[in-house]
Amino acid sequence: MITSMPSPTRPTAPDDLSPVAHGSARHGVGFWAVASAFLVAMAFSTVPTPLYPLYEARDSFSTFMVTVVFAVYAVGVMVSLVLAGHVSDWVGRRRILVAALALELVAAVLFLTTAALPMLLVARLVTGLGVGMLTATATAHLHELHAAHRPGASAQRFEVVSTAANIGGLGLGPLVAGFLAQYAGAPLRIPYAVFAVLLVTVMAALAFAPETVAEQPVRPRYRPQRVSADHGDRAGYIAAAAAAFASFAVFGLFTSIAAGFVGRTLGHPSRALAGVIVFAVFGGAALAQTLTRRLTTRARATAGLLAEGAGFLTLVVGMHTTNLAAFLSGGVVAGVGAGLLFKAAVGGVVAMAAPARRSEALASLFLIAYLGLSVPAVAIGVATLSVSATTAMTWFAGLLLLLLSLVAVLDRRSKHGR
Repeated sequence: MITSMPSPTRPTAPDDLSPVAHGSARHGVGFWAVASAFLVAMAFSTVPTPLYPLYEARDSFSTFMVTVVFAVYAVGVMVSLVLAGHVSDWVGRRRILVAALALELVAAVLFLTTAALPMLLVARLVTGLGVGMLTATATAHLHELHAAHRPGASAQRFEVVSTAANIGGLGLGPLVAGFLAQYAGAPLRIPYAVFAVLLVTVMAALAFAPETVAEQPVRPRYRPQRVSADHGDRAGYIAAAAAAFASFAVFGLFTSIAAGFVGRTLGHPSRALAGVIVFAVFGGAALAQTLTRRLTTRARATAGLLAEGAGFLTLVVGMHTTNLAAFLSGGVVAGVGAGLLFKAAVGGVVAMAAPARRSEALASLFLIAYLGLSVPAVAIGVATLSVSATTAMTWFAGLLLLLLSLVAVLDRRSKHGR
């Protein structure tokens, strides 16, 4: 999930957070250890992005099948969010982080075992399960370690680092994998081997991260994460949910089928180029989130709506004219808009939800966002069975503009809009 906002957490143990007891330097080292683990895990989750065309060529996959493989990952994330995204509040941050990284390592081994479709599906599912466990936990852990390392300081460092690790990691994975696949040989093995080594390294580094959740003598009875849309401002919440869906639809497009479009439709099959394009989209989103942190939620949402709509129209024009520059610039602008819009959605939900139900409200938002990550991509894949990729993208652009217009209308009707 892409956000720089901390997940609500249970009270932490005073002795765990006291700089007098453990020294602030230890929490500072732990902060960067967790940030590194977060970055590597999110980067690993997008390693297959520039490699999908190679899988297509090797086993005669269709674009539709690529989107199915991608959707399996999103399903894994959503299942993990509901079942385990909140468990670190009870059992501790570090334990869940290690378990999540272990799942990512298992996925890397599965990718290395064979490139056959069944194993690819299983590996993507396991990757999604690990990411769903890791994102909220790592964000909360970074927030707590920052507070312990710099008591009373601004949360600016936490916000910048968590955004860079999360969204920056999503962009870094395709960049590294694309260059390795293009120049290092064994393109369906070397990228996974490199990230397997990195995953083991950051797992070891977590030993330096102090635990920030107090051990509970009696743990609460387990229950899945509750999901609800009733948070005091129904129009505002629906607007935020629609914005999250629209934002992740753009991210899902670029992490599933954009590489194939660039190779087949635009005639640029370079894996390195595919990685650069995805990195530019996510990098633009991360940079925009960081540079606009002083804007109000309303201003950020408005800028996001305009940028995402204009950027995606430019992208489609680039496909119709087979102009790589237009496609790339449109993708970057759309990524900037998606990043701003999603951050505004998270900020709006955090503001409207009661503290006791904030985690529930965010869980609902993230689940809808991950539906946006998978459903449009699969729909485009289905459409390409009957029409060209350019035609399918044109239809999608029209639907996206309608959705963005709906977000704007609902936002006006919300409490803060009135």
